[in-house]
Amino acid sequence: MTALRAESVSRVFEGRGGAVRAVDDVSLEVRPGELLVVTGRSGAGKTTLLNLLGGLDRPTSGRVVFGDDDLSALGEDALATVRRDRLGYVFQSFGLIPVLSAAENVEVPLRLARMQPAEREARVAESLELVGLAAHAAQRPYELSGGQQQRVGIARALAARPQVLLADEPTGQLDSGTAATVMDLIGELVHRRGVSAVVTTHDAALVSRADRVLELHDGRVREPRATELAG
Repeated sequence: MTALRAESVSRVFEGRGGAVRAVDDVSLEVRPGELLVVTGRSGAGKTTLLNLLGGLDRPTSGRVVFGDDDLSALGEDALATVRRDRLGYVFQSFGLIPVLSAAENVEVPLRLARMQPAEREARVAESLELVGLAAHAAQRPYELSGGQQQRVGIARALAARPQVLLADEPTGQLDSGTAATVMDLIGELVHRRGVSAVVTTHDAALVSRADRVLELHDGRVREPRATELAG
């Protein structure tokens, strides 16, 4: 069973210097409950690939299939519904709204989904508990450490109970110790909740926490390799 797959996906950008193949004929599959890490140097195409997998961009060729849905064949409204209800995103820059508390930040996508207040409150509490921040629900981002802010971002991504979690360099702004803690948290949540996750990173120290690793070089898959999740 496959939660998400890319079939010969390419993304070409046209510029003054000519065409740039940011992603070049990439195929991959992600199974339920699996943590796939996509690694490679800056400029290797990791973020572009993640945007294609999450329906934030459309491939120049090939297709992305999420469950039974070909994302390339969906209209904008249907694609927005998939992104809102079935996908969770974690960003390197945290992406928190400064004037909102941790709980209010987690609640944002649930409000957009027009979830009833009682259910929203329960989901927010559950998500903050999952990432160990129940006691910090009322604090605003500037009152939290970088690691805590990223955990709020993870809680927000999980609040809608997505089938697939996509994280773009989620530890890029964190020190090595905090980065390891965040990656451990993502791995634990994936395996405990059966969510599929695709995480991009250029930090080789974090690769050992993956179920599988896909390495990109100049937009192409260089050498997929298997590893066991630490612990």
